Amino acid sequence: MNMSMRDGVRRRTAQTEEAADLVKGRHAVLAALESERPVNKVWVAEGASGMDAIVAKARARGAVVQFVPRNRLDEMAGAHQGVIAQVAPYAYVDLDDVFQRDTGVAPLVVVLDEIADPHNFGAILRTAEASGAQGVIIGKRRQAQVTDVVAKAAAGALETMPVARVTNIAQALQRLKQAGYWIVGADVEAKVPYTEVDYRGPTAVVIGSEGQGMRRWVREQCDFLVSIPILGRVQSLNASVAAGVLLYEAVRQRA
Repeated sequence: MNMSMRDGVRRRTAQTEEAADLVKGRHAVLAALESERPVNKVWVAEGASGMDAIVAKARARGAVVQFVPRNRLDEMAGAHQGVIAQVAPYAYVDLDDVFQRDTGVAPLVVVLDEIADPHNFGAILRTAEASGAQGVIIGKRRQAQVTDVVAKAAAGALETMPVARVTNIAQALQRLKQAGYWIVGADVEAKVPYTEVDYRGPTAVVIGSEGQGMRRWVREQCDFLVSIPILGRVQSLNASVAAGVLLYEAVRQRA
């Protein structure tokens, strides 16, 4: 095979791998292997240490394990911690699946209104899982979707935290209210401090977009609009930080 043909094959292979659903990083790959999500192949950097558990689980799952030069992984992903897995496409759940999930604590749902940054989305998924939430609800438009970047930022939480994708966030909030949830929206201009709302019953926490916050028709569905004190010069908190503050206020009140 001449050099041009070899380069062409390498480019087609890279394009195929980029188009696949890839999970990158040790925590994310290990979580995928421990979940029910099908794993097709795992690439491990040659000479990488601390990979024994990942390799053993991958082989036990019947996945193909391939040891490759680290620069091969660099071509597939900028940040990978020495391991990448090719998995089945992420399966979103229905809204009813979120309602019906029993976490052993009072129902708690996170609703995202046009969170565009995948790193924010992934961080919120991680916090939602850590705080015992039932699931996360997102829209289909102008919202970061589940990608490898989100999966890596979620550090494994994506494999156990259900994500429901809906056409209309306001209608989803109406469904939540009909099911007995109180809707608490984070709004930088709200007069009510976030600590003055009761989160002990079924609660949905709504986080708006990084730049504009919640849209008007989403805000109108909220039972409570709450703010987080800003003592410095910045005008607002990062969306994932705001989500963490509200979710852990719910955890504190329920303890």
